[in-house]
Amino acid sequence: MDDFAERLAGLRRDRGLTQVALAERAGVNISQLRRYEAGTSEPSLAALRRLATGLSVSTDTLVFGDDGRLPDDKRLRLAFEATTFLDRKERDTVIAVLEAFLSRHDNRDGHEGPRTTRASRNRGAAAKDQRRAR
Repeated sequence: MDDFAERLAGLRRDRGLTQVALAERAGVNISQLRRYEAGTSEPSLAALRRLATGLSVSTDTLVFGDDGRLPDDKRLRLAFEATTFLDRKERDTVIAVLEAFLSRHDNRDGHEGPRTTRASRNRGAAAKDQRRAR
């Protein structure tokens, strides 16, 4: 059995779900779910998304296992997940606030924290330009 099949079955069992219950929650055919768990078939991207939603995990967790990129703090993890429900402008605001906080922290403690990407720096500059234009 491959890693994905084992992970899918394990996550389902960890949540106390039967195959029938997960199939219903995820909107997949029970026989297809059984093939996924047996490792004889792999889900499409759409089915993968539905399975992850049905299990209340990220697709990263379902595909790759431990979700080490998310914070260990459950409140932060849930807050980050909730940002998917925000519109683009609200997400940009969250990003700008986090980047400002992390920058302030780095400057205060005199060490470098997580590196920002060029794209995130450009978003921050664009957000500043938009605030100035108001």
